[in-house]
Amino acid sequence: MEIEAVSELTTRPVRRPWLVQRWEDLAFLHWPVDPARVAPLLPPGVRPDTLDGVTYAGLIGFRMVGLGPLRGPGLPYLGTFCETNVRLYSVDDAGRRAVVFRSLDAARLLPVLAARALLRLPYLWSRMRLDRDGDRITYVNRRRWPGPRGAFSRMTIQVGAPIERPTALEHFLTARWGLHTRAWGRTLHLPNEHPRWPLHRATLLHLDDELVEAAGLPAPAGPPVSVLYSPGVPVTFGAPSVAAR
Repeated sequence: MEIEAVSELTTRPVRRPWLVQRWEDLAFLHWPVDPARVAPLLPPGVRPDTLDGVTYAGLIGFRMVGLGPLRGPGLPYLGTFCETNVRLYSVDDAGRRAVVFRSLDAARLLPVLAARALLRLPYLWSRMRLDRDGDRITYVNRRRWPGPRGAFSRMTIQVGAPIERPTALEHFLTARWGLHTRAWGRTLHLPNEHPRWPLHRATLLHLDDELVEAAGLPAPAGPPVSVLYSPGVPVTFGAPSVAAR
């Protein structure tokens, strides 16, 4: 099996849009993890994707804007909310690189219920807010349902200079053109596409987080090895296909 290259733009464009959305004001925090430690947390038919023998756990806060079906337009209220996800990095037997979400906290209940019902994605309903003060952004999350109730996260970053040439690690962590999920007895792959990421350096000023451990991952042993910011991109998802039975 040949694994697809890490690329700034997808090599598998979405021909028939299934969902549209925009991701804005993203903070990417990442820690290295042992692939053997997280392999049991991935759905059947996929394994940890690695860079130089290491895989990563990510904590990503952002605003979802204009989520909606097909080509849009997105839903003006229900489709716009804060979100924080904990994710791992995966590759399937077809060589497609993607992410596996261990949790997706969101501030709108109806999208949470729909994603859990249709795709078995681990969405959770939370009280959330995003506060911006100049180049400082704070993401606050407290889980409501289903649990662990009250799981908390607060992170503050300071946005730095734009990145002209991302490193191999920065490409690996952000250039992801799909997700893997287990639903209805099958492992599914959902492709996505968006423009090239506009990335910035960022400094982590504060982190008080319970979401990583609540997602079944080991507590980070130290500060993140990568902290990035992006003002955002428009995103299109295609229909799911079977990655494994």
